[in-house]
Order: sequence, then structure tokens, then C-alpha cells
Amino acid sequence: MTKKIQSPTPTDVESPWGDDPTTEEILEVANTIAGIESKTPKTPKSTSNAEYDLEGLMTDFPTAKELERFVFDETGVVLNLKGRANKLKYQTAMDVLNGEDIDPKLIGSDNPYIDRADMVPVEPFPEIPPRDPTLPPESELQNYFFSPFVPHPDPDFRAVGKKCHCTFRKYNDGTISYEINGPWEKKEHGTKIDKYGRERPEIIKWIGACTGEQTVQREDGTLTPVGRRLRTMMQSMRINAGNIWDTFVDRDFGQFNSEAIVDPWGTDTRSN
Repeated sequence: MTKKIQSPTPTDVESPWGDDPTTEEILEVANTIAGIESKTPKTPKSTSNAEYDLEGLMTDFPTAKELERFVFDETGVVLNLKGRANKLKYQTAMDVLNGEDIDPKLIGSDNPYIDRADMVPVEPFPEIPPRDPTLPPESELQNYFFSPFVPHPDPDFRAVGKKCHCTFRKYNDGTISYEINGPWEKKEHGTKIDKYGRERPEIIKWIGACTGEQTVQREDGTLTPVGRRLRTMMQSMRINAGNIWDTFVDRDFGQFNSEAIVDPWGTDTRSN
């Protein structure tokens, strides 16, 4: 019977150099190391992973504006903290800095480095006038014509050659309407001196003259005051042997009758 010989482990093999330490030497070194470790001060473990705290923020950023700017620099998030309770203000900033979610109502929209007092105010976007209630229903539209070459209603813009976009619509009863669709432009009004001694506009207003759909020609063929001027202007635009108004705006279409194709004489009483 063959006897299995177990290979010696590295710890079973004596050092080829004859310098293996004795058991007493190993214990002495181990005790020495343990003594050194017990005397080495250990760094206390943090109980929180937060990088920012309330005390640090309140010390370094005493005002809402400074706090908003710091948060914006660090995270790109715009906060609305002015006038908020101190506890809420600093807690919100700390949550954003530490990557926590916050109440959406505390999110701002304006860059905290921009002072509103230094900005030129812009007039609110005006409301577009309603559609003329005397016009026929939109379902009775016969044809329409769009022109981007109508002179702008604003005198200053018209003086530099600006145009407006105008849509003409004709309905089955002969009514014609117009509607200026834009474009909208910003126009500076007034002047004032800012705190830096520079002259700037007092306010910026929107100029678009969007009209909503209004009547040009009534059902009986009479024209409104604006209609008379618009028709004259469109008739001055020539195309081939005619003009834009007669060719594209005030067009006449024959009513298509499918029965007339089969019976142009109207003698088929079965369809009556």
C-alpha cells in the first residue's frame, strides 16, 4: 500500500538562510506593535456624511443674497430666500448643498448676481383683441390669403421698412376679414439715468399690433374704414394682369354641385 506524502506548507519549511525567529521573538514583536497602536490617537468617525452644516453657513453668509450666491456658485441652483425665516433659509440652502430635495416654491428664477433695480423693466405681453363677433363661423370659410408684406402699423418701424404678417379670410356670404399675426418687436420708451450715470430706457414695450380677426368687408359688400385702406393697398400690388386683392383675397368660387354632372338640366325629379 502506497503511503500518501503531504506537501509541506510554507510555514513548515525552515528558512534556507537559517534565520527563522523563535516563538519568544515573535511574541515580543507582537506585544511591541500592540503597544504602539494603543498609544496612537485615532481620528474620530463622523456621524454624518453632510459636507455643510447650519452653523458654518450662518457664520459665513449672514444675508440671504450672499447665501443665494454661494448656493448658485456651488450647485447652479437659484433659490428664493429673501424674507424667509432664518431656520428655513439656512436649512434650505444646506439641503441643496448636500444634494437633498427641497420645496419647489423655494426655487427662484433670476440669477442672484443680477440686481433687478439695474434692469430695464419690460412691459407685460399685451393681450390679443378678441375675434369680431359679427363674423361668420370659421366653418364657413371659403378661402384665405397670407401676406408678409403689409406695412407695419407702428410709424417708427414703418419708417425703417418693417412689415407685418397679415391674413385675409373670405367667407361664403361674402364677408372678408383681416388679422395681423405679428411679428412682435420690443421698443424702448423714455430715458433715465441709472446709478452708474449711464443713460438707459425707462421701459421696454411690446409692439406687435396683433389685432385678432376683424371685419374688412361686410356681407352687403360695404367696407370698414380700415378695410378701404387695406383694399387700396392690396390693389396697388400688381400680379400679371390683375392685383393681389381681386386675385387672391376677394375671390369668387362657384358652388360645386355633384348632381349637375349627371343631370345638368335638372330634369331628374327623383332627386327632388
